[in-house]
Amino acid sequence: MKAKVKYIDNLQFSAVSDSNHSIIIDADKKLSLDQGSRPKELVLMGLIGCTAMDVVSLLRKMRVDFNDFSVTAEAELTDEHPRVFKSIKIHYKISGNVDKDKLEKAIKLSQDRYCGVSAMLKKAAPISYTYEIEH
Repeated sequence: MKAKVKYIDNLQFSAVSDSNHSIIIDADKKLSLDQGSRPKELVLMGLIGCTAMDVVSLLRKMRVDFNDFSVTAEAELTDEHPRVFKSIKIHYKISGNVDKDKLEKAIKLSQDRYCGVSAMLKKAAPISYTYEIEH
């Protein structure tokens, strides 16, 4: 896997990886143009994107139908530099006639076995999760 960033202006960069999709990385208006996500935000988005893909894939294999699905995350940062994640809380929200046991199994499999981003980040900060089912 490879990735590249290319300088644009101020603290703004264009980032591209092997999949050849690009994104803008930037800092806030105090330092730059505020036209892209911050690097740590992208790490957090990568985490919930990874686990969301796992959970949806596993639910499909379990033949669980759902109407809507989303995952949010909140990370607490350390006070001193380098400011790293101190803890991460993930929340899964799903709607439909969803079997609670199957959802719990899918989330646990993602967190304990399949999500490589979770595995990497758990080495630096504890990850906890909650979920809710809307009927």
